[in-house]
This record gives sequence, structure tokens and C-alpha cells, in this order.
Amino acid sequence: MLRRLSRGNGENHMRRVLGVTASAVLVATALSGCGNPPGTDGDLTDDWRPVAEARQFAPRAGECHVNAEPTAYLTSHQPVDCAKAHLVETFHIGTFTGDLAARPIPPRVGSAAMRSAFTECDAKAKEFVGGDWRDGRLTVQVAPTSPAGWAGGSRWYRCDLFELNPLDDTGDAAVNRAGSLRGALRASTPLRHGCAEAGEWGHLLTVPCTKVHRYEYVGVWMAPNASYEDATKDEDAVHTKCRSVIARYAKVPVDRMLRYRTGSTYRFPSEEAWARGDRGVRCWYWSSGKKLTRSIAGGGTKALPVN
Repeated sequence: MLRRLSRGNGENHMRRVLGVTASAVLVATALSGCGNPPGTDGDLTDDWRPVAEARQFAPRAGECHVNAEPTAYLTSHQPVDCAKAHLVETFHIGTFTGDLAARPIPPRVGSAAMRSAFTECDAKAKEFVGGDWRDGRLTVQVAPTSPAGWAGGSRWYRCDLFELNPLDDTGDAAVNRAGSLRGALRASTPLRHGCAEAGEWGHLLTVPCTKVHRYEYVGVWMAPNASYEDATKDEDAVHTKCRSVIARYAKVPVDRMLRYRTGSTYRFPSEEAWARGDRGVRCWYWSSGKKLTRSIAGGGTKALPVN
């Protein structure tokens, strides 16, 4: 959700709700009066090759999928070439260990028990895309093995990455895309948050910073663990945190005059992403007055004068 606060004392809050091992049973029937055929010893099993041990299904990093389901079932595992249309990309395979691995069933998607797996996926995603994935229209999910796979001994989980819709500020649906996200944030790209202008219905649409705009993405504030309802209810506190992020970005003092230098807009992760473990609140600078044609990055008090 995007919420906006103007500089100074005037406040304008904006909300939008936008294979199988078969057990062979041999029934030996003694046929009276029948001898063994030539060249046989009467034991029908001693010459059989041992049946191979059943192999557990496991996905691989580098696979892309047309199914964005956050639980990985064998029946829905139909990976495609990442150069073709897909919804999610698996960039890492992790393993549940310790007490989590000893559970009789896999951790529930979105539960607190999945947070350690999300933390690992978070770190691996930053390496994979070449920066903080929260700085772009991206999100991360953990996809554990299915209950049947868990019962069979599998303890893996997929770390998946997918692109979000630029016209849905609160949504969590994966966008159909073609091409891997490897290194996607190492250079300037439409996926990366940057300068923006409000489009139809108030959605923030990325534009070049040399074009007229009122908004600029400045970074992320990591919220503490809390319920989604509790985390989102104190808008003034979130704006204060985002103003500090703006100050670091523009290189101005964090003091009592900061609120008179900048307006702010922010977006919380979706409720689904929050449940997965994403605590990153995305912050934007907002000019409630004149429109800009350049970035405020490192601009100091000249870029953000007191008004």
C-alpha cells in the first residue's frame, strides 16, 4: 500500500486497496509331479537384479515454472526454459535441518517456522539479482516440498523469485515474463525502482529522472516483527522512518527541519509477502510542490531546501 505525506504540517494520506517401487509378492506354487526345467535350480529369485532404491524427487536451481504455487508438488513440476514465458524462477535449493527437519509434516507456507528458510532465500536472492531485490518490482517466496514428499524423506525447499505488476501496488501476483532474473538489478532496468510519476489511478510509474516527476525511490526501511495490522496502523511513525531513509539518500541532516524538506510516500509488502517474512518498507521521496527533472541522490540541502 502506498501512503503519502507532504512536507511541513500539511498531511495528505493516500491509501489504495488495490519411480515408484512396487512390492513384488511372489507366490510360489509347488506343482506336484513337475521337475525343474533344464538349467534351473528351482529358486526363482536368486538370479533377480536388486530393485533400485526409490529416488526422491528434487527440483534444481535454474529452473523456471509456469505454476507459481508456493508448495512444490511432483505432479505440478513442469519446468520450462527460462527464456520462455514463465511465472517464477527457482534460484536456490535449500534444506531444512535440525528441529524443523524432524517435524512430521513440512512447515506451513507463511508460518513463522518458515522464516529461517526465507532469511536464506533473501540473502541468496540479493546475490542472484546483483542487489537488494526489494529495490525492484520483485519478490521472493519459499516453496517447500509437498506433504507426500516430506513423508518420503525430502527436506528441500525452493527459493523462488518473481516479478510484480507495476500497476498493482498491493498485489502479490506473479507477472508472466521471459528471461532469467540473474543479474537483473546490476544495471539500470525497468524492473528497478527509480524516479516516478503518478499514473492513472495514482499508480507510481517509473520514468527517467531527467523527465518531469514528483517521486523518487530512496531505499528500504526494515520493519520489526509484528502482525501486519499492527505494523501498518501507525502511518506517522512509518513516514518518520522513511524521511530518515530519504535524508541518507539525499545527504541532508536528520533533524527537526527534515519534515520541512521532504514529503514521503511508502509501500508495505503485500500481506502475503509479509507472511512469508518480507519486512522491507519501500520508501519514496515526494515533492508536493514543484516537479523535478533530476535525481535528489546526494544533492544535499540544495536539492532539498527547507520550505
